[in-house]
Amino acid sequence: MTKVLIVEDERLAAEKLERMVARLRPEWTVLGPIETVEHAVKWLSANPAPDLILLDIQLADGISFEIFDQEGVPSPVIFTTAYDEYAIRAFKVNSIDYLLKPIDPDALDTALRKFERMNTTLVPDRMKLETARQQISQVYKSRFLVKVGSNLLSVLTRDVELFFIDERSVFVRTFQGKTYDVDYSLDQLQQLVDPDQFFRINRNYLVNIDAVTKLVSYSSSRFKLELHPEFRADDLIVARDKASDFKKWMDR
Repeated sequence: MTKVLIVEDERLAAEKLERMVARLRPEWTVLGPIETVEHAVKWLSANPAPDLILLDIQLADGISFEIFDQEGVPSPVIFTTAYDEYAIRAFKVNSIDYLLKPIDPDALDTALRKFERMNTTLVPDRMKLETARQQISQVYKSRFLVKVGSNLLSVLTRDVELFFIDERSVFVRTFQGKTYDVDYSLDQLQQLVDPDQFFRINRNYLVNIDAVTKLVSYSSSRFKLELHPEFRADDLIVARDKASDFKKWMDR
């Protein structure tokens, strides 16, 4: 029986992918999902290699290519990604296929058929992966889809004042003063946006440099931020262990 492992950090995307595999190949066994590089390395070191891996490129704790650095992966791989084609051309020939999100069932079925036609395993080449890693490290999310009632709105990343956590939910606030909830954790967002433009000042806030108007001394080694447009929050404070890096980030 074919066993396929799903490595995907977005819960809804993982559930959708699992349902699609179950519908397209009901006789297969679906394993996972696994959400992080760390957990994927531990799983692969402790379990027999699956017949196939459906592998998201961007995971909560890093780029999934790191799995190949830490653990030998003998299984063929179908990559899933939100990145455009140019960013993954470097390793396409060394994997079965890649699927652009949101994943289309017909595209998944085509990739699975390619896997079934294979006579030998096909493992991505490390040199190709490194090239792709370097390319993808320079590609950051340019917009986010957010829900407004029953509709979807596209928010450009350059229009984002900050991302923040409030009562366990994550929100985006724009320079126009609009606030929307987003389907990402703050850890994920930190990986998806340009670190030259956004800084994680503490566990609750990821701030756009263009929004910072003033640093107010809060203690001997901490700062409280003032933003434009004004954002009222008592905890908009740069964590002590981030203060030095934050000053360097601001003073460029």
